[in-house]
Amino acid sequence: MQRRKKTILVVDDDPDILDFLRVILEDEGYCVLTTEKAEDVEKLLAGSLPDLILLDVLLSGKDGRKIVKQLKGQEETRHVPVVMFSAHPSAKATTREAGADDFLAKPFEIDELVAMMSAYLS
Repeated sequence: MQRRKKTILVVDDDPDILDFLRVILEDEGYCVLTTEKAEDVEKLLAGSLPDLILLDVLLSGKDGRKIVKQLKGQEETRHVPVVMFSAHPSAKATTREAGADDFLAKPFEIDELVAMMSAYLS
């Protein structure tokens, strides 16, 4: 019996980062969805949920921490792990306060990213 690939939704307003993360995570065997739009995350309830969300803290016109609060405040999405990432040094503490499950500082090591995804999705 073949196991279903775990799905990761990556949200960042930089298309180069999205492409980079897609390649790395697909090489690790994950199904990767990407979007530059915060609104796409807010529409998650309309479709099937990812197994994990990798979310930038600062998106164009949106604060990722508000999105996490929204997701963690809804019964349907509260169980989905959210890992936030940012180059901003003070972001780690504020992402935890917002309800994120974990944090990655940019630039991050590929091994660190892969290990974190594996820990949440195994």
